[in-house]
Amino acid sequence: MKSALVLTVIGPDRPGLVETLAATVAEHGGNWEQSRMARLGGQFAGILKVSVPDRGLGGLHRALEGLANVGLRIVSEATTHDAEPELRVFQLELVGDDREGIVREVARTLASRGVNVEQLDTRVESAAMSGGLLFRATARLRVPEGQDVEQLQKALEALADDLMVDVQLLPAGADAG
Repeated sequence: MKSALVLTVIGPDRPGLVETLAATVAEHGGNWEQSRMARLGGQFAGILKVSVPDRGLGGLHRALEGLANVGLRIVSEATTHDAEPELRVFQLELVGDDREGIVREVARTLASRGVNVEQLDTRVESAAMSGGLLFRATARLRVPEGQDVEQLQKALEALADDLMVDVQLLPAGADAG
């Protein structure tokens, strides 16, 4: 049998960290299935899902703990492959002048309607015309069947007016273009 693990990883960024992590997983018969990794503020941060034969699980846990010697802190959580309930998938695109509280307000609006944020990518960049800072967010959302998408759209539009940002809610895979 195999076990699935979700690992969170953080440590000072340097070349070879991904290779070290991949080699450790492979040495214990593990398979690297899915990941998101980035350099943030000089730190390497990532989350990944691996599967490993049960016989290699203990050794993998010990080896991952040993990576503290190269500066990596790793948290490992067992997960299951249970089927997810039927949810509709949407993509949220947001752009506007950067200011405090944008993520908090959008997250509050989504959570109050039972919408799950499955993936969130944000960044701040220079605004070409004004020279100020522009905040951009892209989110993959799972909306429960009982949630009226039209009402969700209206709530997001009202919030966008309050925050003075542009927001689009699109079916997953649609082009925001």
